Amino acid sequence: MYRAGPAWIGLVLFALLVLAGCEQPPQAHRFEGPIFGTGYHVTVYGDFNERQLKSIEEGIETALHKVDRLMSTYKPDSELSRFNAAPVGEPFELSPATAQVIAKAIKIGDLSNGAFDVTIGSAVNLWGFGPKMHPEEVPSDDEVAQALAKVDYQALKLKGNRLLKTKPVYVDLSGIAKGFGVDQVAARLDALGVTSYLVEVGGEIRTRGTKPNGEPWRIAVEKPVSRERSVQRVLELEDVAVATSGDYRNYYEEGGRRYSHTIDPRTGRPITHHLASVTVVAQRCSTADALATALEVLGPKKGMALANREDIAAYFIVKTDEGFKTELSEAFHTYLADEPSEGEKQ
Repeated sequence: MYRAGPAWIGLVLFALLVLAGCEQPPQAHRFEGPIFGTGYHVTVYGDFNERQLKSIEEGIETALHKVDRLMSTYKPDSELSRFNAAPVGEPFELSPATAQVIAKAIKIGDLSNGAFDVTIGSAVNLWGFGPKMHPEEVPSDDEVAQALAKVDYQALKLKGNRLLKTKPVYVDLSGIAKGFGVDQVAARLDALGVTSYLVEVGGEIRTRGTKPNGEPWRIAVEKPVSRERSVQRVLELEDVAVATSGDYRNYYEEGGRRYSHTIDPRTGRPITHHLASVTVVAQRCSTADALATALEVLGPKKGMALANREDIAAYFIVKTDEGFKTELSEAFHTYLADEPSEGEKQ
């Protein structure tokens, strides 16, 4: 559903508008709802009539539910679930959308030397971060080895829209599909002629244009603490996307040890390094989403090396004995609302 509210007008701006003939700034319209096990929030600015607002609302919902219907591992009849159930070696005809996501996933898998691997599903499920709840006991070494034997994105062979697997891998697109959903909503809004918007799905964001006063969208990077929500940094964004990967909200504890939902495809186990979160800015939210996951898996040193080598705008928050320290890739400075503090390294 959507709810509309007038943009806030300061006293000085109000006086200027009165002198200009009582013109009003474009109105803010907000749409929200549940999706992907989380929620979406979309804000658009513009002078729209009820018919146009209805088209915008329907466009948002159609775009998101299509991605969910195609790529969910929680729906047994989704396209992705049907591919996972298909026999090894048998070509499976994908929709263009799913094929596009798989192609990008393979590309980022190559770029990160396998740190991003969408066949991680068997290990994700083993550790209890998939459709099933977390296990009663921590998986054994043998169980991890069995799951890891099914992790290999290079076993996916995509030709056009046809995908086959050369061994029994289980594809999980949760590290990229949410960002793709954001991109699909953005594409729909572009097609409807919306020139100022912010799309957010479960913390993944894409923006277009500026606010009516000409200011860029200001996006907060959250501090990686599980007990509260507070701001670590503020970014200024225009016509870009931003995604964050972190281990501070989705985890469980067993035997006094914390197990992160971020699984390293190279070991089949939750990550154990001290990188608390990574925020990536890119042109497409699907790209930012996947890259943030890859950098989170790689850790602070290898992740930063990849970010600087590939000109990725990335913001790292690293746990230390004294608290948190932040590190910025060379490409990230463009998006800061102010200059880095002394505690932030480049």
